[in-house]
Amino acid sequence: MRLNLTETDVLHAAHNLIERLAIKGSDRIYGVPRGGVPVALTIAGMTNAVIVSHPANATVIVDDIYDSGATYARVVEPLRHSFRFGALFDKRRPEWAGSWLVMPWETSTEDDDTESAADNIRRLLQYIGEDPSRGGLIETPTRVLNAWREWCSGYNENPADVLKTFEDGAESFNELVVMRNIPVYSHCEHHLAPFFGTATVGYIPNGRIVGLSKLVRLVNIFAHRLQVQERLTSQIAQALDEHLKPLGVGVILQCRHMCMESRGVHSPNTPTLTSALRGALYDDPRARAEFMELRLK
Repeated sequence: MRLNLTETDVLHAAHNLIERLAIKGSDRIYGVPRGGVPVALTIAGMTNAVIVSHPANATVIVDDIYDSGATYARVVEPLRHSFRFGALFDKRRPEWAGSWLVMPWETSTEDDDTESAADNIRRLLQYIGEDPSRGGLIETPTRVLNAWREWCSGYNENPADVLKTFEDGAESFNELVVMRNIPVYSHCEHHLAPFFGTATVGYIPNGRIVGLSKLVRLVNIFAHRLQVQERLTSQIAQALDEHLKPLGVGVILQCRHMCMESRGVHSPNTPTLTSALRGALYDDPRARAEFMELRLK
C-alpha cells in the first residue's frame, strides 16, 4: 500500500522522535544519507542541535524510514561509540508494515516513482559494466519494470477472492480431486533468480468443490511473489485448507532453481521436491498413498 506522507505527518513524527530520543540543543545530529539528511535538518531547527557530517562525531543518528534494516547495518552498526538512533517511521511497527512510504521531499506521483525505479535499473546496468544509453538497452529499464509487475502480481491478489466454492453436485463426492502439471514460475527471495517447475494440487471435498481453474490461479497468486519453494508449497496448501475446508489437502512442487543451477554450485537439472499435506492426506496412509500414486500416473 502506497502512502504519500505530508509535511504535517513528518513534523508530528519529528516531535515524537525528539521526545523518544531526548534530543537537546547540546546534541550533535547526523542524518543517514539520503533520507535522514532532511530529518536531521528538521530536528536541528526544532532543537538547536548541531548538524555533523560524519556519524562518528554524532550523539544522535537519525533516518527517515527504518525499512529492511540494511542501511542501519551498513551505516550505524559498525560504529564503536555511544549514540542514540531513531527513524521517523519504523516499518517494524504494525501501522507502517507493508506500506510504501513516500516522503514529502521525494517524488510523489506514480509516474515519478516509476521513473525513479527505472533509474535504479540503469544504475544496476552501470554497476555490471554496461552502458544504459546503448541502443539495445535504452528501453530495458521500462521492460524490466513491466516484467517485475507481472512476476510479482500475486501481492495484489487475495486467495479468498479466488476460491469461490460450489455445493451443487459436491454433496456426495468425497473422493480425491487432483490436478497435475500446473506450471509454476516464481523468483527466489534470496537472489531474485527464477525457479520454475510444476505443482500437483489435490483435495478431498467436504460438501464443497472449487472450480478447477481456481487451483491454477491459487498457485499463481503465491508463485507471483518473492518466494522460497518450501513456503510456497505450504501457502498453497494452507489457503486451500482454510478457505475450502476439505477433508484433506495435498500439494507437491517439483522445481528447478536458477540460483543453484546458473551460479553458486552450478548444479544443473537437480529439481527440488517439496510437499505439504493436511487433514486426511496427512493422517490416513491409504489416502496419502492414493494421492502420491495419482500424482505419478
